[in-house]
Amino acid sequence: METLTPTSEDPESSEKPWTAIDFRQVGDELGLQSSRTSQRLNQIDRVRANGVGDHVALPQLVVCGDQSAGKSSVLEGISGIPFPRQDGLCTRFATEIVLRHTPQAIRMTATINPHSSRDDEERRRLASFQIEFREFAELPGIIEAAGQSMGIRTSEDHTDAPAFAADVLRLELVGNTGLHLTIVDLPGLISVSENERDMQLVSDLVDSYLESSRTIVLAVVPASSDVDTQGIIQRARRYDKDGVRTVGIITKPDLINAGTEQRVARLAKNMDRTKLNLGFFLLKNPAPAELREGLSPAARKRVEQAFFSCEPWSSLGLDPSRVGIENLRVFLQDLLDSHIERELPKVRKELRELLERNGQDLAGLGMERNTAGQIRIYLTQISADFHGLVRAGIDGDYGGRDSRFFDVSDKDFANRLRAVVHLENEKFANHMREYGQTRKVVCRKDDQSLESTSSDETMEPSVNKEGQILVSKEEMAAWVKQVYHRTRGRELPGNYNHALLAELFHSQSMRWGKIARGHVDAVANLVSTFLQAAMKFVIKDTKVRQNVQNCVEKSVQGNIKHAIDELNMLLEDEARQPITYNHYYTDNIQKARGDQSKNQIQDSMYNAIRTDWNGKFHVSNSSDEIEKLVTSLQQRVVVDMTMQACSEAQNDLTAYYKVAMKTFVDNVCRQVIERHIIAKLPSVFEPVLVSGYETDELLRMAAESAQVSIRRDEARHFQEVLERSLEDLSV
Repeated sequence: METLTPTSEDPESSEKPWTAIDFRQVGDELGLQSSRTSQRLNQIDRVRANGVGDHVALPQLVVCGDQSAGKSSVLEGISGIPFPRQDGLCTRFATEIVLRHTPQAIRMTATINPHSSRDDEERRRLASFQIEFREFAELPGIIEAAGQSMGIRTSEDHTDAPAFAADVLRLELVGNTGLHLTIVDLPGLISVSENERDMQLVSDLVDSYLESSRTIVLAVVPASSDVDTQGIIQRARRYDKDGVRTVGIITKPDLINAGTEQRVARLAKNMDRTKLNLGFFLLKNPAPAELREGLSPAARKRVEQAFFSCEPWSSLGLDPSRVGIENLRVFLQDLLDSHIERELPKVRKELRELLERNGQDLAGLGMERNTAGQIRIYLTQISADFHGLVRAGIDGDYGGRDSRFFDVSDKDFANRLRAVVHLENEKFANHMREYGQTRKVVCRKDDQSLESTSSDETMEPSVNKEGQILVSKEEMAAWVKQVYHRTRGRELPGNYNHALLAELFHSQSMRWGKIARGHVDAVANLVSTFLQAAMKFVIKDTKVRQNVQNCVEKSVQGNIKHAIDELNMLLEDEARQPITYNHYYTDNIQKARGDQSKNQIQDSMYNAIRTDWNGKFHVSNSSDEIEKLVTSLQQRVVVDMTMQACSEAQNDLTAYYKVAMKTFVDNVCRQVIERHIIAKLPSVFEPVLVSGYETDELLRMAAESAQVSIRRDEARHFQEVLERSLEDLSV
């Protein structure tokens, strides 16, 4: 069973002392340093150093493979840096090695890039990890310290700790390297383990790098193993279906059994069942004794050339350009050139999109407000925006800069305040016309809205769903007569007391108060919905919005109370003696009397014709004929003074009710709704109000919370990082 601890090329190699790298030697002998590649890699490294790599995938080389595949030798051969081979080093977490060329003094720094799964406190703690070192001999201690910070198992004393971490150790080497390069060393894939959690963590970590289209995968497979059993090849194919960024690297050809060289050669020539579009490279790993002697890059190249120049390798038809670390470096240089040039436009585009989103997030936080002065400016600004938005809603000005707020979605146009208030006022007016009377004259047999209150033959008055008493003409006349009798005063027969009309009207208008209060409530709800939407549109900070909403609601409730008071005064006016100077009242009276006289004459004529003329009527212009007609009509005119008074009172009631109801509806809409609710809305939160706030009130309403301050600082820093990164990639 393969253990979780990474193995070296040879156990004895762990005893090799660490030495500082000779940058001049590396710069002279390594090949990945063309001017274009250096420039692009330097740009990418600067962007990565900015921390953008957490948000936008960047072009990079990633070395991965199974444990004991020889990744360390590959890394050392490409970079010229002696990578750690001691157990437990550089394989428990991803290690990012950044080489940057500068004529300045040598500087080597180790930092930790926390994984996104860490909470804020852990991210801050890990991000504070920073160690500067001068020799590679210090690396083992640095790596162990990094592992302890990440909380992984660094010794047998911490068996409960996880064996791997998703965080990244970044080793940045700046100096006269002559080389610009970023390589990521990943933990080796685990084939067998008793800890499935560790296997899954390493698997997920490797996949997170391989799935990025910006990653060039250096898939390391040992010559001693069957390539079909190497999981890294299958993973690379899964994420790189076009095969444009996967390079196979065969290691340890000196450790295979004699007679199996032909199989390795077929794989190296890309003639095996397992093929890669970019093919394979065949490398020889330095021997333990060579490592102990401190094998230089140039010496490694000579040893490698000598090995493959001997039998049986020299006779296997290997492509010379695909053998040795030097050829791999040259190939990677060209691959990096084309890969980076292809991916950089996409990186720039993603950075610009990220910059735009971050700008929107930053704008959503509003102005900075840590002092009373800043808060006053902030509140003044949002109050001015709110005032303008409310004014536009009241005026019905749905265009302009706030047109987005007034956009109509399907049938919902609640944000268009003037429109919905008009609609509600019209509903109120129609409802008053239809259902305002306490008693409504209907034809019983045709009315389907009746809810009978009695099933006997006396046909007691019925009530509809709105609560109106539905009566016939005869029942209405009987009710008027009843009220007439109980309001009699000193008036002569045929006349009625002035109290009669007042009592009839007050009874008929009893429903007005309930209907009008319902209308005020409906408008208040519309206003509340509009104001909440307006505040959400203007104020992005939820805490400030809630504080402003409390202030606005308090003011609006005061206005509604004044509106109810106004409505009560209108109702008190209606409860007094009827009074009007509206000419429609007299017009209605005259029309009613004319219609009544006409009906009486018609009834008398039809009765006289049937009785006195046997159904046939003809009158000449002779005085006898006219006298006969007048006498006939006089005989049929029965004057009932009580009925006459009640008829006059009912006509007056009908005429006055129409005029009073129209006046009441207009007064409710103008004096109650418009004057006290709608017209006062812009002043519920306006700049003048903010200017009067004391410091304590300002701080209470809109002081910036610690969380918002942190988010603002992070957003600003991220904005600067993105802008700097775009500038770095602009050349």
